[in-house]
Amino acid sequence: MNAALVNPVLLLDRLHAALVLAALAFYGLAGLVLLLRRRRIGWACFALGGLAALTAVATRGLWTGHLPMQNLYEVFLLLAMLMFPLSALAKRLLGVGGEALDALLAAALLGPVAFVFSRRPQPLPPALQSWLFGPHVLAYMLAYVLTAKAAVQAGRVWLAGPADRPAVERGCARLIGLGFPLMTLGLVLGAVWGRRAWGDWWNWDPKELWSLATWLTVVAYLHLRTTLRRPRPRLQAAVAILAFLLVLITLLWANLGRIFQGLHSYA
Repeated sequence: MNAALVNPVLLLDRLHAALVLAALAFYGLAGLVLLLRRRRIGWACFALGGLAALTAVATRGLWTGHLPMQNLYEVFLLLAMLMFPLSALAKRLLGVGGEALDALLAAALLGPVAFVFSRRPQPLPPALQSWLFGPHVLAYMLAYVLTAKAAVQAGRVWLAGPADRPAVERGCARLIGLGFPLMTLGLVLGAVWGRRAWGDWWNWDPKELWSLATWLTVVAYLHLRTTLRRPRPRLQAAVAILAFLLVLITLLWANLGRIFQGLHSYA
């Protein structure tokens, strides 16, 4: 008898891989259908993609025996899973659309998960074996998804006409306003965790520095929005886009950078 048919670990691995591919397919289909303005079918596909991604995250956790937030494979999977609930939340509570691009972004995140990154499980290093692991990473991932959506709205600010620009700008501000407390929470939890793991609140690690740069850029956006006497929507939009570019650097630096590696390079 085939060993894969009786080995529960191999079965879980194959189920997980199939779920990732299913989520990728549903997300991609949802994005295309939503672009064609078939909203009911598009949202149904988007929800199925989110469910498949959520189940893939759960099976990954069962397979590895720890929260699946350790490396790029797991982080990209988690980000893709969060796209559907946050897109639905933004649509219902904040009145911010962009769900077609959200679905396509989720599919783009799952591309490397399915075809590039290794899904071989890795043991958690001692520094990650803390109760702060889950809250710290999850707070940042939620903030990063909201920042990505805000950047899309910021891009629309540059393209929108004068009549539509204020509504698009308000959508961008609402997303950043929701993401900023989460980003702050992630920064504070990271400092507490650094104190417990490495003996200091701040270690001038590259990922810490890029995280701080991202946070300060978001602060600059909020400051411009609340203090400028004359609205400067395109300037504010440019700052929001810069914040997202810094998010990309923060996410990828410690994992792909070959110079200036720091304490987070184990991820």
